[in-house]
Amino acid sequence: MLFSYLRKEVFMAKFITLGCYTAKGLAGFISNPNTDRKAATSALAASVGAKVTRYAGLRGKYDFMAEIEGTFEQCAAAAMTAVGSGAVSDFTILEDVDLNKIAETAKKMASGYKEPGK
Repeated sequence: MLFSYLRKEVFMAKFITLGCYTAKGLAGFISNPNTDRKAATSALAASVGAKVTRYAGLRGKYDFMAEIEGTFEQCAAAAMTAVGSGAVSDFTILEDVDLNKIAETAKKMASGYKEPGK
């Protein structure tokens, strides 16, 4: 192809996802206490080319977290699937970022920034 060199690169990032189980989700655990949510979450992610690197049950505001390597779209689709099932709510996606790189960019931008009114 004439423009094959313009292929879009797919950027795989790391995301931390958090969520809560609904009454329906908790009822599933009660009916089968041996449910392996890491395996289920890993299979969901793998179906679209993403990878779960860590899964944990939590005590606190959220019931679980999953660390996922993939794209934001893949994580958002996982959220849509889980929440759409009725078993999960309050799904949050956080992106793992390099604060030092962000600060380097901010430092470059700061010299040219004009405050409002100036």
